[in-house]
Amino acid sequence: MVFNSLAFLVFFLLFFYLYWFTERRASINWRNLLLIIGSYIFYGWWDWRFLGLILISSSADYLLGLQIHKAAGNKQRKFFLILSLCINLGILGFFKYFNFFTESFAELLSLFGFQANPSSLNIILPVGISFYTFQTMSYAIDIYRGQLTPTKNALQFFAFVSFFPQLVAGPIERASRFLPQFAQKKTFDYSKTVSGLRLMLWGFFKKIVIADNFAVLAEPIFNNPTEYSGLGIIFGSVLFAFQIYCDFSGYSDIAIGLGKTMGFDLMTNFNKPYFSKSFGKFWSRWHISLSTWFRDYVYIPLGGNRVSKARRNLNLMVTFLLSGLWHGANFTFLIWGFLHGLMLIIEKKVKWAGPMAAPFVFALCCLFWIPFRAESIQHLGVLTTQLITIDAIKILPDLIHSNLLRYSAIAGVFAVFMILEKKMKDLNFSEYVNEFSKPARVSFYYALLLCILLLGNFDVKPSFIYFQF
Repeated sequence: MVFNSLAFLVFFLLFFYLYWFTERRASINWRNLLLIIGSYIFYGWWDWRFLGLILISSSADYLLGLQIHKAAGNKQRKFFLILSLCINLGILGFFKYFNFFTESFAELLSLFGFQANPSSLNIILPVGISFYTFQTMSYAIDIYRGQLTPTKNALQFFAFVSFFPQLVAGPIERASRFLPQFAQKKTFDYSKTVSGLRLMLWGFFKKIVIADNFAVLAEPIFNNPTEYSGLGIIFGSVLFAFQIYCDFSGYSDIAIGLGKTMGFDLMTNFNKPYFSKSFGKFWSRWHISLSTWFRDYVYIPLGGNRVSKARRNLNLMVTFLLSGLWHGANFTFLIWGFLHGLMLIIEKKVKWAGPMAAPFVFALCCLFWIPFRAESIQHLGVLTTQLITIDAIKILPDLIHSNLLRYSAIAGVFAVFMILEKKMKDLNFSEYVNEFSKPARVSFYYALLLCILLLGNFDVKPSFIYFQF
């Protein structure tokens, strides 16, 4: 089930009614049970077989979290932690990386003259597996570190893992911050619900008006790169940069807004990253829940900044290579991670400054999206070759020429969107519009709805980019 689908609209209206209709009579356990049932329906809508994996992951970490906490000695605690990590990483590794590693190993053997026939399975990648796996892993790790006491309430834990607004694409919540919210009595809060609905409206606008319209322009460039000049490839990378940002941050806004309507506070996942003046700032503002996860569970345990410069640089590179691999079983993601790691290492010695710092970082981020978007090393090779092509071939997709009025209007709306993003600074959309007068606020809502109805792309299949990760 996808947020921008009719099925979800019907599902959420029914769920919202049941959730708050039982407000006065329902116990905390009953409400958590309702959350679990609703979340499993939401998740099983894609493929009911996926439910088995989330049940295994939830059950294993619930039980092993208790065992880690009550284990007699450090050796026992470490054993249960390793068992938890093996279960989670084993599931993730099989479904996401089995074919990648077997095929890569076969290619490596062929370099030394050995012939190997890799066994490729028709493995369906479960939606959101990378997100909920990392969420449950952090739970077990925090208990092992003594930073968290495990819950004995299974309903609270299962609701925490499966919470449908953020289940399939985050934010990746920490149990220490989010799990206690499932132990709290919820009462309907009108102002919080309105704030959530505002964020949802903003998220749908970003997704349907900007991301989905930019997607249909970027696709022909990336799918047929030989038809485009270097400027065309650059234009495509800029389109994809805003497509993926508005797609993913739009999802996050909808998820956070949905959480608010049910009395939950999810962490901020994006904070205007393309205005960053350094790659360090970019990664403190882009996919914040994932970047902080890798910082706390990979970079710092490797030694972080507390080691020699050479070791620190190695730690950075390992962290970003793993971050690239997290995104997908493809060498192109490793290249993307390497490039970002390299820039962070360079920034330790060279500081970008002045008015051109932010445009410089943004330009490099756009170029780095090319390997991220490439479907294979061969595809990346073609895209890279076309980057230095200056022949008089296409720069703009044909769709722009045939729908000039529509895309001129979208360009105008996008310009206004960027101005608003800049003006919001560190505020989210709901906080920002709350400062407007009521007439201006209501007018703005209608303007967004009008943009969605008139300029929204409803022809594409409802989906979000990060579902594939």
